[in-house]
Amino acid sequence: MYGVAWWQALFLGLLQGATELFPVSSLGHWVIVPSLLHWSVKQSDPTFLPCLTLTHVGTATALVILSWREWVRIVRGFFRAAVRGRIEDADERMAMLLLVATIPGGLIGFVLKSSIAALFASPRAASVFLAINGLVLLGAEALRRRSERSGLSREEQEGDFKEVGQISFKAATVTGLFQALAFLPGISRSGVTMCGGLLAGLRHQEAAKLSFLLATPIIAGASIVEVPQLVGSGAPLGLYTLAAVLAGVAAYVSARFLLRYFRSGRLDPYGYYCLAAGVVSFVLLR
Repeated sequence: MYGVAWWQALFLGLLQGATELFPVSSLGHWVIVPSLLHWSVKQSDPTFLPCLTLTHVGTATALVILSWREWVRIVRGFFRAAVRGRIEDADERMAMLLLVATIPGGLIGFVLKSSIAALFASPRAASVFLAINGLVLLGAEALRRRSERSGLSREEQEGDFKEVGQISFKAATVTGLFQALAFLPGISRSGVTMCGGLLAGLRHQEAAKLSFLLATPIIAGASIVEVPQLVGSGAPLGLYTLAAVLAGVAAYVSARFLLRYFRSGRLDPYGYYCLAAGVVSFVLLR
């Protein structure tokens, strides 16, 4: 991202960390906001995607710090189940659910990388996808309401639904396919993953938890492919690393807030925001 001022790079780091876990598409904001502000950010620059991925590493690090005890159990469970050849406890099942849900996004991202990257250079396309993201969030909530019992408090309604470890492997695969949609700028990874979780019968807070857990392996895979491209590119690695640290701080605060919010909160406010922001951005970017 040559030509970007240091404060703009740090702002983009904060923007990524703040919007990655909220269901509003960090990638969409990275493509749209600089264009609206007339910054000299070239989304088609070869360093754009690696720099964006580096800020995602900060986000993933924050999530690991937030849930490190759970990740220790999951990693141990994975190796136990892999060595034994069968699943015997909840940690092992969670590990395999995450593996199954991660595979679709990894495969689709690998196969369609060049085609998807071309969309990063189109802020208007990102604004369209952002509006679509809003419609998806609102649609998922409309379907959830049909499954809820009326006359109960929100906490009581949420109690009728599942925890993460109770979903089927088929549902985990479908959720992973939802996550793959987030390669389109404007489609929120956390948002569509949560929608997949809601359709699988998860509580809102558990759908958010699943979204956060799935973020770590998909970001780790992308960072292995993309971040090394920054080495020798002439890009200011120190500045980009600082932006990644700021992204991590913003992501940690966002995750703590969202886990509390989704005890009784819904996706509706974020759906309306994405729909409005997408339409307004499309008009302003003409």
